[in-house]
Amino acid sequence: MSDTILLAHGSGGKLAHRLIEETILSSLSNPVLACMDDSAVLELNGRLAFTTDSYVVNPIFFPGGDIGRLAVCGTTNDLAMSGATPLYLSLAFIIEEGFALSDLKRVLASIRDTAREASVQIVTGDTKVVNRGNVDKLYINTAGIGKIPSEVNISGANIAPGDKVILSGSIGDHGIAIMSKREGLHFSTELESDCAPLDRLVADMLSAGARIHALRDPTRGGLATTLNELSDQSGVKIIVEEEKIPVRDEVLGACEMLGFDPLYVANEGKLVAFVPASDADRVVEAMRRNEYGADAAIIGQVQQTDTPCVVMKTVLGASRLIDMLVGDLLPRIC
Repeated sequence: MSDTILLAHGSGGKLAHRLIEETILSSLSNPVLACMDDSAVLELNGRLAFTTDSYVVNPIFFPGGDIGRLAVCGTTNDLAMSGATPLYLSLAFIIEEGFALSDLKRVLASIRDTAREASVQIVTGDTKVVNRGNVDKLYINTAGIGKIPSEVNISGANIAPGDKVILSGSIGDHGIAIMSKREGLHFSTELESDCAPLDRLVADMLSAGARIHALRDPTRGGLATTLNELSDQSGVKIIVEEEKIPVRDEVLGACEMLGFDPLYVANEGKLVAFVPASDADRVVEAMRRNEYGADAAIIGQVQQTDTPCVVMKTVLGASRLIDMLVGDLLPRIC
């Protein structure tokens, strides 16, 4: 087999079959995927969550992860934010002619390892190859299916006045890690993406016996944009305290140098939760026992309002309106 991806690898002929059998299936094979039918046949009962996403991150390899880990984490996290247990993923590659086969194998190994961490199976997929220059190295599309327990009802529309706002950890890590790699920026300590699967963290939160009204992972647009989306969805006022929002010194320094606000920088391994005040401490305690929630903190609360909005209480004691991001602060970060 060639050391690079050729247009013929996307033709559906012998080279395409060899690529699937010798490279992709050898990395990801499981009984469902091995059937190689046009659709995966699955056995599921009850309420399901279904999501899809595409990944065009640049660069495809970055500190703390790569496009493969990002694709699995992003899709399983979307399922987990509805309280679902992720079960199955589809995986489709769009590959540029000339892409190194060794890099594809590296991405596949990352997908395999991350899928194992998230206890999710890759059960179907597709591969296309396009002319050199018509795509930037590698794009990945995924879809995911998960099962929602009958007693779980999590939605951005469920947020209620009096709820506490809980953040699972520091913000801005992913976006700044991507930007530093892309632009060749160097800091005294290496910035790493927080890219991580959050399904087990959510399971730990649910097992605490607490009520969880809403969950969301603040990816593109950062925490500020996510809070505004949720404020609009539930028609509430969300008040957060600046001093309680964790930001790593390295991220804060990079943001100051680049002129960014960490509130608007993307994350790929954090979640924000809305729970009744009486359950908040119990949820935080459960989160801190999980490696991906070790720095969980209550950062604010919800109030009733006629005009949905997000307000921050600053470290100086003032209050300022936090609006939704306009435009694209950091393009191609996922």
